[in-house]
Amino acid sequence: MGMNRRAAMRAALLTTGGAALGAAGMGLLPRAFGWDRPPLSGGYAAAADAPDELRTPGLAIRYYVETTEPVVAFTFDDGPGPNWTPMVLDALDQAAVPATFFMVGRNLEAHADLVRDRMGRHEIGNHSWSHDDLATLDRAGVMDELSRTHDMIKAVFGRQATLLRPPYGHLGGSTVLAADYIGYDIVLWSHLMRELHFQSDPDGQIRDIVDNVRPGSIILAHDVGKEHRLVSLRGLAAMFAGLKARGFRFATVSELVALQKAPQAAA
Repeated sequence: MGMNRRAAMRAALLTTGGAALGAAGMGLLPRAFGWDRPPLSGGYAAAADAPDELRTPGLAIRYYVETTEPVVAFTFDDGPGPNWTPMVLDALDQAAVPATFFMVGRNLEAHADLVRDRMGRHEIGNHSWSHDDLATLDRAGVMDELSRTHDMIKAVFGRQATLLRPPYGHLGGSTVLAADYIGYDIVLWSHLMRELHFQSDPDGQIRDIVDNVRPGSIILAHDVGKEHRLVSLRGLAAMFAGLKARGFRFATVSELVALQKAPQAAA
């Protein structure tokens, strides 16, 4: 990665809080992104246990898609749940917006009837079975978390999931190996809802998304969680309208990725 791109990424991280954090703000970044969470079940797992049968590694890890098309992807993590998932689906239906839902397997098992017949335009990805920190598990532990959710998605929707978002965005080598073995690409994000920052300024959260996304952005929200997350969910309709006014359209993550792959295929 060239130095200019590294500098741009560092600058983007420093401005995640809205205004530039400056050098002193680097200490705040771990807390802002959840990187300060202690490992939940031990140390971070390395990639030393690669299986013999894994002979064609090639998964992609994406946090945005490089494209000039004015297209963005909204993603929702941690559901489904009875309190907010129907509200999110209603907002998406009313605006005819497709999205990608990274579902927690045990939540899907408990609330399958909420979503079984409502995911027609939407994509479904794997967000682990129990929302454990996969980066702290060995490959066998990650395989169990992912395969149980993979099977649940197939049982409920009759689909094969192809995307993984690891809880907290944490990646260990064991997670990469397990994802590649199953056949997943890994999806992170380029923009996240910052509900705590905008808790007293809901319109600010709307502006933050509408004004700052760019072609190829992958936007992270949650349809399960603490009450402050409603700051973003209640603003979805306004976000969709504002982005449409800027000329953006919407896609699932896989549809967004296809915009990047298409020129390569033609070549």
